[in-house]
Amino acid sequence: MTGVTDLLREDLRGRQPYGAPQIDVPVRLNTNENSYPLPEPVVEALQRALAKELAGLNRYPDRDAVALRTDLAAYLGHGLTRDQVWAANGSNEVQQQLLQAFGGPGRTALGFTPSYSMHPLLAAGTGTGWVDGRRGAGFDLTPAEAAAQVRAHRPHLVFLCSPNNPTGTALPLPVLEAVLEEAPGLVVVDEAYAEFARAGTGSALALLADHPYLVVTRTMSKAFGFAGGRVGYLAAAPEVVAALQLVRLPYHLSSLTQAAARAALAHAGVLLGTVEAIKQQRDRLVTELRRRGATVADSDANFVLFGGLGDQRAVWQGLVERGVLVRDVGLAGWLRVTAGTPAETDAFLAALDQVWRPAPAPSSAAPPSAGSTAAGRGAGTLEAEASGAGGSQLRRKPG
Repeated sequence: MTGVTDLLREDLRGRQPYGAPQIDVPVRLNTNENSYPLPEPVVEALQRALAKELAGLNRYPDRDAVALRTDLAAYLGHGLTRDQVWAANGSNEVQQQLLQAFGGPGRTALGFTPSYSMHPLLAAGTGTGWVDGRRGAGFDLTPAEAAAQVRAHRPHLVFLCSPNNPTGTALPLPVLEAVLEEAPGLVVVDEAYAEFARAGTGSALALLADHPYLVVTRTMSKAFGFAGGRVGYLAAAPEVVAALQLVRLPYHLSSLTQAAARAALAHAGVLLGTVEAIKQQRDRLVTELRRRGATVADSDANFVLFGGLGDQRAVWQGLVERGVLVRDVGLAGWLRVTAGTPAETDAFLAALDQVWRPAPAPSSAAPPSAGSTAAGRGAGTLEAEASGAGGSQLRRKPG
């Protein structure tokens, strides 16, 4: 008798599920959550909204979430109507539905690495071929380079993140426009962190009216601090929304989820009040990390990617041992840290100062380009030694 693994689809064998380490430490800055709890007035509003739904839980919810989609359209603006908005359990499910409807066996999706690592997993789960596109040495993507790769691969879907995860920088609108002009299929712009973008940063929402193949996905998990509520959504042409209703599961958003999301949207001004505070900590992280000699990618998100660490796994472990959890995104020499509260930033910087400092560069060496992956390798030195607690401690080697 064969094992269950032998029955698994061949293209899924050996893959690892998506997920970040869940470690109980005082400072968790690894999953880009909003560190601020919901304000008490919003909690009370959610309780009232949920209480109204409880007696009717014997009935199925509105399977098309019409009221919620109406509220989401009003929040997004740009003249959108509910027929141009769709909602699901997080933006991941929205993107999975797009791949179910417009991808599948014999079709391909293109993304530009490094980017959100869930996109290729969603492609694999739907039997969609995945193409890893290229970025520049500084993680940049120019209109000409992006369009050339779309022209070469002719994918059925193109995934772009703006701001990009894990690098944090938003894409200029000319890049999106160049891809839209060249793409033969849907162009999906993942704007999960759009509310954190720096002043003057454009949104793909502004391009929707002129581009029927454009899809913009958003989430309530980040800026709204609603990660536990699991609500993601998209804006697109009505034909795209109609197509997704062919593949969505029946009643995929519970009555409680819809009610809670609507109550949160009704208090959007209060919930988004933490955005500026988080942006201040993000900018502080960029400044402080650069002052310490790290290579730092510009960020329009609620996180910062920093490099020049040498062995990033050792730095990550050293931070964990000091009660701070950040994200190892698999880029040699780089780590990603979420912008949290001022106290969390203090704790992170203090812990980092204990486990890392850059090695002095040779005087004849040319300065590395900002964001260069190659520049991040070997720039700092650490070594592990056994600790009495059975773990490891990191100490800086002399430069």
